[in-house]
Amino acid sequence: MKGNFIYYNPTKLYFGTDAINGLDKELPNYGKNILLVYGGGSIKKNGIYDATLDFLKKHNKTVFEDSGVMPNPTYKKMLNGIALVKKHKIDFILAVGGGSVVDYAKAVAELAYEEGDLWDRFFVKCEPIVGKLVPFGCILTMVGTGSEMNGGSVITNEQLKIKDAIMVGPEGFPKFSILNPEYTFSVPKYQMLAGIFDIFSHILEQYMSEGGDSTSDYIAEGLMRSLIYSSLIAKDNPTNYEARANIMWISTWALNTLISKGKSGDWNVHNIAHGVAAHIDSTHGMTLASVSLAYYRHILNKGLHQFKRFAINVWGVSEKGKSDLEIANEGLKAFEKYMQDLGLILSLKELGAKESGISDYVASTDLSNNGFTATTPKDHEKILLESM
Repeated sequence: MKGNFIYYNPTKLYFGTDAINGLDKELPNYGKNILLVYGGGSIKKNGIYDATLDFLKKHNKTVFEDSGVMPNPTYKKMLNGIALVKKHKIDFILAVGGGSVVDYAKAVAELAYEEGDLWDRFFVKCEPIVGKLVPFGCILTMVGTGSEMNGGSVITNEQLKIKDAIMVGPEGFPKFSILNPEYTFSVPKYQMLAGIFDIFSHILEQYMSEGGDSTSDYIAEGLMRSLIYSSLIAKDNPTNYEARANIMWISTWALNTLISKGKSGDWNVHNIAHGVAAHIDSTHGMTLASVSLAYYRHILNKGLHQFKRFAINVWGVSEKGKSDLEIANEGLKAFEKYMQDLGLILSLKELGAKESGISDYVASTDLSNNGFTATTPKDHEKILLESM
């Protein structure tokens, strides 16, 4: 393990079929005015909305609603949410939905009492938050983002055509998260598969970076193997509780900052996908799938040791009679076959991207220099072209 670090995660998790009963323990800890945040209304069809309101009424909360959170929550929507927090003197925000809803609620909670140009201060300049943070919690209905146990929030600035994130420490984490795998059963299969690859990508972003041969890598490999096994079961049987429960648990541990310790982290696959999605509003996990193979082939030689390890420890590739490069390439081929077997979209064109838009996608992307090698705009263009 390289470097010094502190690990602290204050989010309390309630997991399982009776997880929502955790609201009885948590709601008394917060004030009267609650902002209930959710998306397009699916929670009203599956009964989660009514169940949540029952708990809020039981604890005599005054409920204000903020609905209509979109799959890629916008900066404009975030500002509207902040206005609601101030207008109604909100004491606590409760997000009910998938990662986008939780990300949105988190951004509102973290930035509600900041002043000035919030995009410039916190998404561009990455200033520390100095204002009061509104406490919040979530009831998760879709897995993938890991937003239920971290301080990160991804928001799209629709005017600037930029999709970017703010990262806040433990003070910005959810106070609690309700995780019932059965709540994810009603998610359309396409979205389930996209969420599964988002999980895989979160693990790879941390694993495929400097700081190899660490305890974090061994944990990451176990998470990936477990995800491969459970995801293929869920693909054919989406209501298999054991598979969906494992996927939900893996998603949480993939991005609660544990496996990032001792690692530099790359995050360029996410950066590239965000640059594309800022223009075509594509499903996040599928966009990640569309650019991953081209990116990892591009950096393979620079991180050959780790790609070899990935091939052997995750995909079971035999070393016998092969060079390190052959082993690494065989691992990527196994990864590609898994993605195909899962039914992921592996072409940006299928998502609506166009070769004529590549220069725009590049302009909307801020690549990191934290991976095995720095990536230039020309490299970026090549990766996008190969992803078409």
